[in-house]
Amino acid sequence: MATRRPTRRTLATVLAATTASLLLSACGDQTAAGQGIDGSGAGAGAGAGAGSGSGAAKSDAPLFAKLPADIRAAGVIKVGTDATYAPMEFVENGKIVGVDPDVAAALGKHLGVRFEFTSGTFDSLITSLNSGRQDIVMSSMNDTLARQQGLDDKGQKTGNGVDFVDYFVAGTVVYVQKGNPQQIRSIADLCGKKTAVQRGTIFEEAAKNRSKECEASGKPAIAIESFPTDAEAQTRVKAGGAVAGVNDYPVAAYLALKADGGNAFEVVGNQIEAGPFGIAVAKDNPELRDALKAALAACIADGSYQKALDKWGAGTGAVASANVNTGS
Repeated sequence: MATRRPTRRTLATVLAATTASLLLSACGDQTAAGQGIDGSGAGAGAGAGAGSGSGAAKSDAPLFAKLPADIRAAGVIKVGTDATYAPMEFVENGKIVGVDPDVAAALGKHLGVRFEFTSGTFDSLITSLNSGRQDIVMSSMNDTLARQQGLDDKGQKTGNGVDFVDYFVAGTVVYVQKGNPQQIRSIADLCGKKTAVQRGTIFEEAAKNRSKECEASGKPAIAIESFPTDAEAQTRVKAGGAVAGVNDYPVAAYLALKADGGNAFEVVGNQIEAGPFGIAVAKDNPELRDALKAALAACIADGSYQKALDKWGAGTGAVASANVNTGS
């Protein structure tokens, strides 16, 4: 796990710059894996560059030549995401917006292609990548050794694994109903309590690990409720069906600030297990991986990367350099 941890600030400071609409109002727009927002399979474009998806094979962009030939010809990098995760990626006015699409747009300027985002369920994204339906996954996905090696949560081999170009750092945190009626202070207080998470995420794993610690100390296990989407987990907490949710810090902070005008949730305790988010690339596509790494380095150098994060109040999660597979 990367050792760099985002600086903790108050919620108002962290996200004062964001003007995006409330996540819970957009969660109904999620479509099935592999489909565009309109259900046509076209996806929602985000990015810039000479490529138009019509067979363009030339560009003046400085890193265009580093891309694989098929992507140069197409002018498009197809991106799988779960667009229910404000401020990282979510649907607004029929388009996928947020931190990840804006970082992708900055990458696209250096690569000379556009990034076309398609929304699906989170736990299907790597399968979509390995099947060739998508070129990359960019969905606030934690870079972990298990994902690099293609292992499930029981350590069993389920695929070839993926490589990650790491572009963001965040930790896991607990959020509760506004007013904290159950007086939850941290993840350590969740023993024996219903806790909502999104299935297949690193914070589901964090809840499972904490549950084992509860049992080892003679306390009841956490009653973990896993949902296909993050929006469903949030709704469960909001309705009082679960006393808390576990999520990535920038998402939980955004929820606390924006949901119901700041009256639905609050974050409790500190971040734990801070680690990198990565752009997932198939193991057999090192050319694309290295092109993305070079583009990220260029965006860091020219300031467009930091600008994209700061727009959404996520600047504290910035990485200082472009690296591959730093997760553990």
